[in-house]
Amino acid sequence: MLDVTRKLVELLDLSPIGDDHFQGASEDLGFPNVFGGQVLGQALMAASRTIEDRMPHSMHAYFLRPGNHQLPIDYEVQRVRDGGTFSVRRVIARQDGKEILTGSMSFQVAEEGFDHQFQMPDAPGPEGLKSEQDYGKILAPHVPESRRATLTRDRPIEIRPIDPMNPLAPEAKPPYRQSWFRAQGHLPDDPMLHCCLLAYASDFAFLGTSLNPHGVTFLSKNMQVASLDHAIWFHRPFRMDEWLLYDKDSPSASGGRGFNRGSFYDRDGRLVASTTQEALIRQRT
Repeated sequence: MLDVTRKLVELLDLSPIGDDHFQGASEDLGFPNVFGGQVLGQALMAASRTIEDRMPHSMHAYFLRPGNHQLPIDYEVQRVRDGGTFSVRRVIARQDGKEILTGSMSFQVAEEGFDHQFQMPDAPGPEGLKSEQDYGKILAPHVPESRRATLTRDRPIEIRPIDPMNPLAPEAKPPYRQSWFRAQGHLPDDPMLHCCLLAYASDFAFLGTSLNPHGVTFLSKNMQVASLDHAIWFHRPFRMDEWLLYDKDSPSASGGRGFNRGSFYDRDGRLVASTTQEALIRQRT
């Protein structure tokens, strides 16, 4: 496991601070606020610490306030229900006594049943594609010095976009995006860790799908963008240290909000997880 990946795994390894209460550190990725995927992954990990012999099948979260990456995050887990097959947990994330995220997670005992899925869409493989870090190094000389470290930093999740948009010269495109995702280096055989890492990674390059038709990016002038809510459904087992295709579309944008959908497929074409997100995509005048 690479050192940068080990740091992410440690970031998700929360410390108990009381009955069903946990605390996680925050990381600074160069964004103004805490990366939303970090809070999603930590919230799912907190809920899992109160569960035995069940895996998550869905989570639904609302981002209430921007997080401060200079402060730790406290996670309160509420045991809503433990049934014969399903367990539901509510998680509240707080900083400085204020809620920054609230969410519900459902866990299920493994069982067999009907099985079908959409076919994996066509996409070139990850081999030969540049990573976001590669593109960041190309863009770095053309952005203010304060942004260069963010573009070129080492990343625990390698992302290789297909047909990427140049954030410095955006053009209107259809509301579709595809990227290959993979954690850097081999990970432990802990399926819960892989789910939390997918929750973390699923917030990268997602809301931008709803910006495609409008020829703007998060670097465009007068843009205010932020995740408002986020949902994930886990369908089948997977590994985050193996390539996953993240296929995304945006059916609608209105009222200053963009709606995004995503599907994660493994190299064998199995649909392993689905996501949705609504985001604030406000252009100020």
